[in-house]
Amino acid sequence: MRLSDEELLKVRFCDLKLSIERSPLARHVRRLYQDLERRGLPVRPHVWLSEEWFSPDGVPGIAVPFYLAHPRLEQLERRIMHEAEGGNTRLLRRILRHEAGHALDNAYRLRRRRRWREVFGPASLPYPARYRARAGSRRYVHHLGEWYAQAHPTEDFAETFAVWLTPRSGWRKSYAGWPALHKLQAVDELMASVRGRRAPVRNRTLIEPLHANTRTLAQHYRSKLARNRMIRRGLADELLQRAFAPGRPRRAARRAATLLRAEGRGLTATVARTLGVERYSVAQILQILIERCEHMRLYVRGNRRDARRYSRWMLERLTGLYSQGETPHLPL
Repeated sequence: MRLSDEELLKVRFCDLKLSIERSPLARHVRRLYQDLERRGLPVRPHVWLSEEWFSPDGVPGIAVPFYLAHPRLEQLERRIMHEAEGGNTRLLRRILRHEAGHALDNAYRLRRRRRWREVFGPASLPYPARYRARAGSRRYVHHLGEWYAQAHPTEDFAETFAVWLTPRSGWRKSYAGWPALHKLQAVDELMASVRGRRAPVRNRTLIEPLHANTRTLAQHYRSKLARNRMIRRGLADELLQRAFAPGRPRRAARRAATLLRAEGRGLTATVARTLGVERYSVAQILQILIERCEHMRLYVRGNRRDARRYSRWMLERLTGLYSQGETPHLPL
């Protein structure tokens, strides 16, 4: 693809003529299948290109974002969005294992089983627009980050499955003593019950496939940027409320603003070095977080180590979102 960014943005998705088989994605999909085969699971989730990551309810397959099928498109994604979800091997394989959890849940209708519901809760619960995570909780595994397992029972299952599926994860040892261990053991039992069995749901439905999408890349990014702006407006408050507790939870609890001030110099230096941005920019975002903590009267929840780890991740994410970068003109 030798088109300029502006020329590329005028192209329709269906005219990109992308293929997973002819892309860098192919080897990662094969690796996922090998992981499943190693576990004795006969299901091979079909994978197709779409605009975003998702695994639809009732479909034992995985949609993968288009930009991962070509380095030039990934470059455009990074320039416009300042990140490319799944743009490195480690994260890409983590996401594929997570989505494979949804696909196997659909293939074997696992969420209908009493054991699944007893351990993870009802899948019928409304999917929340936002969720408040307990940063120090050991009732959930850690896989994709953002305490994603706490978002919904289906995400809890998919995250737990992904940890279980990961080669050499040593989950029995690494989660020993955690309440989350019984979830991993439940997944182990559920997978043993379907090992070698043909899945009852085997449809190869493609939801919103790229080859049938007549939108241009400019239309895609215009709507994606608008959605991100809406999310970003309340993102700082949402992330703060995931990490810290409103009101004083106990007498010895420390103010969140006090923690951020105390850790400010180290956090600023680390995030600036990690993202390759000026310390001044990071310090400005940190000051916003401190002011919001004071306004919302937030206190540290859990231990200081977990709070510090979450604060660093939160500062990295917000700094990345707010960092200024040149965005190509999006043609009509």
